Amino acid sequence: MERLEILVSGRVQGVSFRAFTAKKARELNLVGWVTNLPDGRVKIVAQGEKDSLQELLELVKLGPPLAKVSKVNSKWSHALESFDDFSVRYDV
Repeated sequence: MERLEILVSGRVQGVSFRAFTAKKARELNLVGWVTNLPDGRVKIVAQGEKDSLQELLELVKLGPPLAKVSKVNSKWSHALESFDDFSVRYDV
């Protein structure tokens, strides 16, 4: 199992980006979380099969209809944590 951390910049808060990401991740059978960061970016931590993670990465480059993604940084590694599902976090 692989892990993918993604930081998304642009107009990505207040445009249903977290809900979009969570829905797509669940459809791809991924686990992890997505949250808004105080600096206006969105952070995603996802784990699962590499092909599914790659598909999620391509989807978040586009985002939901109201989003305007300007930059995406990603970092691959081996799965580090155990998650039960894919959730939206509000605690950051």
